[in-house]
Amino acid sequence: MDQKTDPVAAAKAIVETYLELSMIPDPVAASAHISEDFELVFTGGRRFANPSESAAFNARRYAWVKKRFLRTDAALDPETGDVHVYNTGYLYGEWPDGTPFETNRYMDKFIVRDGKLVRTDVWNDSAEILLFKAGLAEAEL
Repeated sequence: MDQKTDPVAAAKAIVETYLELSMIPDPVAASAHISEDFELVFTGGRRFANPSESAAFNARRYAWVKKRFLRTDAALDPETGDVHVYNTGYLYGEWPDGTPFETNRYMDKFIVRDGKLVRTDVWNDSAEILLFKAGLAEAEL
């Protein structure tokens, strides 16, 4: 089976392409992979309507940031035809003060329907790391 006949392989390729474009960042090109009713939810419940909004948020949080993929897993929902894709790994980059980081865990969950992303949920350690840097963490990292 190839990507044309395997919806799981196709969905994984769509997600990885979207993430690569998002890391450039090229939110315009990344937008070619989202549906009209796309939802993007970041850690803490922050909602964005498109890749341009999340890129603007990331530009305020990081001097720059990229993802080092560890795994991309996917499963087909046979009832809906949706493919649920999970991409995990580490964020690396620099905080606004120039301090580098490389072991900031992340997990992104995507729903792909008819070849387009309809929802993305993003979780990572950034908030905990920032709380620690500010002396507000409840436990040692």
